[in-house]
Amino acid sequence: MIGIHEQFAIGGQKIPALLESVAQIFAEDGELATQLGLEHRPQQAHMAECVIECFLDNRTLLFEAGTGVGKSLAYLIPGILQSIEAQRPLVVSSHTIALQEQLENKDLHLCRQLFRKSKKLNKYADFKHALLLGRGNYLCGTRLHQALETRTELFPGPEQKDLERIADWAGKTETGLITELDPQPMREVWEWVNSDGSACNSRNCKAPGCFYRKALASLRQAQVIIVNHSLLMALLASGMSPGNKTQGVLFPKDFLVIDEAHTLPAVAAEHFGLRISSYGLRRQLLRLHNPRRKKARGLLHRYGTPTLCKQVEAVLNRAELFFGKILEQHLLQRSCVRMLEADWTEPLLDEPLSELIAGMRKKEYYLEDGPGKDELSGLRESLEGYRGGLEEARTLSDPDAVYWIERTGRRESIVHIRSAPVDVAPDLKKHVFQRNTGVLLTSATLADGPDMRSFQKKTGALEAQTIQEFSPFNYRQNVGIFISEDAPMPQPSNAEAFRQYLAETILFAVQQAEGGSLVLFTSYQDLNACEKALRHAVETQLQRPLLCQGIDGPRGAIVQRMRADGNTVVFGTDSFWTGVDVAGPALSQVVITRLPFQNPSHPIAEARHEHCRRHGGNPFMEITLPEALVQFRQGCGRLIRTVNDTGNLIILDSRMLHKRYGNAFQEVLPHDNFKAFNRNNKDAIFVSL
Repeated sequence: MIGIHEQFAIGGQKIPALLESVAQIFAEDGELATQLGLEHRPQQAHMAECVIECFLDNRTLLFEAGTGVGKSLAYLIPGILQSIEAQRPLVVSSHTIALQEQLENKDLHLCRQLFRKSKKLNKYADFKHALLLGRGNYLCGTRLHQALETRTELFPGPEQKDLERIADWAGKTETGLITELDPQPMREVWEWVNSDGSACNSRNCKAPGCFYRKALASLRQAQVIIVNHSLLMALLASGMSPGNKTQGVLFPKDFLVIDEAHTLPAVAAEHFGLRISSYGLRRQLLRLHNPRRKKARGLLHRYGTPTLCKQVEAVLNRAELFFGKILEQHLLQRSCVRMLEADWTEPLLDEPLSELIAGMRKKEYYLEDGPGKDELSGLRESLEGYRGGLEEARTLSDPDAVYWIERTGRRESIVHIRSAPVDVAPDLKKHVFQRNTGVLLTSATLADGPDMRSFQKKTGALEAQTIQEFSPFNYRQNVGIFISEDAPMPQPSNAEAFRQYLAETILFAVQQAEGGSLVLFTSYQDLNACEKALRHAVETQLQRPLLCQGIDGPRGAIVQRMRADGNTVVFGTDSFWTGVDVAGPALSQVVITRLPFQNPSHPIAEARHEHCRRHGGNPFMEITLPEALVQFRQGCGRLIRTVNDTGNLIILDSRMLHKRYGNAFQEVLPHDNFKAFNRNNKDAIFVSL
């Protein structure tokens, strides 16, 4: 560990004692307190000093920072200082849009304010930051020009009006981001003009006409680059990195913060595997040729031949047969099925796809270089990816992956063929932790109990330093905790009795709380049953809004409404257990309906359990329980968001008191002074703080 008064040599240059500077900024009489008037938090100061050491030493640190520690400033301020002094970019990755917006609109603004007010720190005040989104979010000028030129081949009348609207907007926008367009453009139009196409490349595109190139140019000038986990993992899975001999994760010499890091293993599993869908393949084929249209029939009507069009039709017909058979043979009884034996389906698509790909390659050879040829080449490469992925899935060729199929969509007719690593730790270790650079993983919940061993094992960060800094909030004083001791056991044979109990007790709890209530479910079946039973009573008798995930709008809109109304009752499942940040009386009660054990029958969980057993482990103790404890801690953490917040935490799962593993859940409660209640004494027990 680097000493506090040492000088640091980085890149051949002497750098002042950054650790000492950071310690002074976060001290009780430091710049954060004197210049910005922020309350001194010893936990935040400790974290900031540990973070700068991690960055200076180019090592990995796992830092659990409880709610109220102020972790964003604790990594941004050291990160900006290190970035400017060492001339290395800081990459910050978040899981939720809410945290991205907080970083951009609040925390980075505070950093700049601090640096401008302090003479000692003024040289850091001009730092630049940039937000990088996935390519599909940006408008590409080259592809827009191509779409306008070939509009008769690509679009029928109504879509041409949308294209003209985008063209008009292109001359006014600064960012070229789809989020600026209201209403959102038709998907069929946007996919022809966004930057996620092969015609958008360094040969054809330059800033400012291509907004993705413009965004990349801004990255080169930025000290802080903000991304999300999904984009980070997608880029790493696609092979983007500075190379084996170059320091850095995404860019040469960068260093990395992964906030909301408890979600990292799940996001990594989504991206380090196959994702093939009947809908996606059909969309790619229709971009080449749409046999059902008399006009606007696709790219091949300008750059192809009648033979190629017929080959597309052959693949479309065979794809309908191929995916229809999968649906009929495997997915009629279950919506998700794991594939365990090779050759579980016939290679019906291989021959027609191969013929189409060969024909496209031959046609490309004779086309002049330019955007049109690049667009055709990109679609051909995409089809090659489908062909290779289908062959891998059919043969189950990766022994370290789990393969499964599932159906989705409104009519449940879209077939997905998926795979994921049984263990994402090797991928994360290779792409993140062995890059010879500083990496900080932080969250309010990395540990499932007294240590982070389980999280380290899942992520491949076994050699990382781990530190836990608990919340400065007075939970014992501000949180009442009540646990049901007579709730029916939540099992299939008890489903009706359990849901009736939930409805009765949730309604009673809502009546006791003056502010808003967040009710967390682990299944849509429970949520829908309670919504049906309680909506009339909540909205008519209690005269309060009831908003349900999947029924009353997107998650972000529901959370915004909760903040605005002040007394809303919200029913949510998985995505509401984490990232919901509603301060004050608008969220004065959290009700947890069940302990959040994941479904062990999902193919990924099933394969991971088998892997654990093969290596002599206990899947429940090593996988199921640790994951449930982390999610439980996340759910509990929704209640208290500021030092002045108060409220009740109500748990309606009696297994917490009657099962041996219930002790593990009791140990991670905000405090240990909880009260058990039953149907006979709940009137006396429930007290609004």
